Amino acid sequence: MSACSLTFDRDWVGPWVCARTGGNYAPEDAATIGLIDPVTGELLAGVLFDSYNGRSICMHVAAVPGARWMTKRFLWVCFDYPFNQAKVNKIIGLVDSTNAPAQSFDEHLGFIREATIKDAGKDGDLLIYTMTRQQCRFLEMGAKYGWKSLSTAAA
Repeated sequence: MSACSLTFDRDWVGPWVCARTGGNYAPEDAATIGLIDPVTGELLAGVLFDSYNGRSICMHVAAVPGARWMTKRFLWVCFDYPFNQAKVNKIIGLVDSTNAPAQSFDEHLGFIREATIKDAGKDGDLLIYTMTRQQCRFLEMGAKYGWKSLSTAAA
């Protein structure tokens, strides 16, 4: 299989991510990174960043079930953008307490559950996961492999 390519087309990736996560797409408040299947030209995975306030940004992730998308390079790009380009202190992930797969995914990436807001999720409590630059194990891969930051649409 050929290498997947990236897209920063917010009007393609944003609605695609929101359709899978139940979010609302607001292009004026979005930056996106998508991973394109080299064979089909379809998205395999997408990341939507929103709610940027200079110090933090929310991150929403969606992927085609069963697709092989979580490569070192893609993960590095997805964390390079908020920490090195947007220069935030913290990434925030919002997860419904009834969504165990999303909780496991966030924890696998290194996010820490920082807070629970009772009865604020779509089907339960709203769990707030966060990650700081110091907690992010993916950033050092850029230097290790000589990767350079890619230009993405500003949040």
